[in-house]
Amino acid sequence: MTRIENKKGFTLVETIVASTILCGAVLTIGAICSTSLTSTRLNRRYETALTLADRQLSLIDYMGIDEFISADQMEGTFENYEPGYTWKVTTEYEDIDSLYLVTVTISWLEHNRVYRVSLDTMLNGISLYAESGTETGTTQE
Repeated sequence: MTRIENKKGFTLVETIVASTILCGAVLTIGAICSTSLTSTRLNRRYETALTLADRQLSLIDYMGIDEFISADQMEGTFENYEPGYTWKVTTEYEDIDSLYLVTVTISWLEHNRVYRVSLDTMLNGISLYAESGTETGTTQE
């Protein structure tokens, strides 16, 4: 007579394999979440840097590029923002009358690595023709 055994439950090997697969899945999901949070934090830093660069460009445009250059304040620090954003402005006079290439660079240090964002734009200064007081294209009789 043969005896039929009813197996109830799992063997030790099956339990270990299932636990290993489950642990691998949990670790993978944890790594994805960690990477996602790091990327989100870095993206937030970039957004803040771009906002600060836009703010600096708006200030330069409000002051006028000629007055900004004459003030000779081409770099500084944003005090109220973490992790310590610094800005630097470089200007380059173009060959076209009163046109400047303005570059604003925002940088910050995070985990011993320097990150930078740069924006370029063209701004008009005071025209040399307007200062001379000459009119072109008009004649008086």
